[in-house]
Amino acid sequence: MKTKITELLGIEYPIIQGGMAWVADYHLAAAVSEAGGLGIIGAGGAPASFVREQIQKAKELTKKPFGVNVMLMNPEADEIARVIVEEGVPIVTTGAGNPGKYLASWKEAGIKVIPVVASVALARMMERAGVDAVIAEGTESGGHIGAATTMTLVPQVVDVVKIPVIAAGGIADGRGFAAAMMLGAEAVQMGTRFVVAKESTVHENYKKKILAAKDIDSEVTGTSHGHPVRQLRNNMTREYLKLEKAGAPFEELEHLTLGALRKAVVEGDTVNGTLMAGQIAGMIKEEMTCAEMIQEIMKQAESLLK
Repeated sequence: MKTKITELLGIEYPIIQGGMAWVADYHLAAAVSEAGGLGIIGAGGAPASFVREQIQKAKELTKKPFGVNVMLMNPEADEIARVIVEEGVPIVTTGAGNPGKYLASWKEAGIKVIPVVASVALARMMERAGVDAVIAEGTESGGHIGAATTMTLVPQVVDVVKIPVIAAGGIADGRGFAAAMMLGAEAVQMGTRFVVAKESTVHENYKKKILAAKDIDSEVTGTSHGHPVRQLRNNMTREYLKLEKAGAPFEELEHLTLGALRKAVVEGDTVNGTLMAGQIAGMIKEEMTCAEMIQEIMKQAESLLK
């Protein structure tokens, strides 16, 4: 399927894997790219040396384009931005801030820059800054979220920018893909669905929690201090919400989640870890390879779009 995004990024299918911290490593990114989508390495809060290592290992597994997601609040973001240029990464997605300070050096290196946006205003600002496309991410997605739903955000962003729009949040199959195309998107980004891919190296306990999730199992913490995070309900979310309701200070709440994502992804602690997942988790019932997943989505989408 040809769209403005497949042409811009040199990929076969307009499916992008979310740059999830701790989850999106070189194994997953390379597998998605090999399957015809766009794999993304999630830099998260990792040091620049680790990101460089991940990029080099991904290059050993695929000759196809892949990208890096830069979490702009990372203390080593400046160094990571340099590593991306030095390693010749062709595509960067960004989150948690404005990538403006890196745009000149990235564009000079021929890198395609695609920030995640949660509002029309931010999409406009990013287009003015000179980015190549935007990812309009709805509140249905896992991890850090905005307020607007994918269904309402995507068409409003499409209406005001001339650059291509990628839809994210609440998309896990060909129906979601087809719906995003109808809203004017040129591609979709999926996170939660790829967490349970066979090539994903997250702990089996984490995968099992997603595969067993019901439609009502996602919870949002952090709304009181303006940093809402969507994850699967567990002991940690119950404790967090109880403290939040009681008006606990941000520092106390932050202490509760310190290292909690690593606990879930690496150690398999599904009781006190942060199980970031979107509302779509209840639809995901099977572990597949990235290639099987992409083929199934495209087959269903193409049949619906006809």
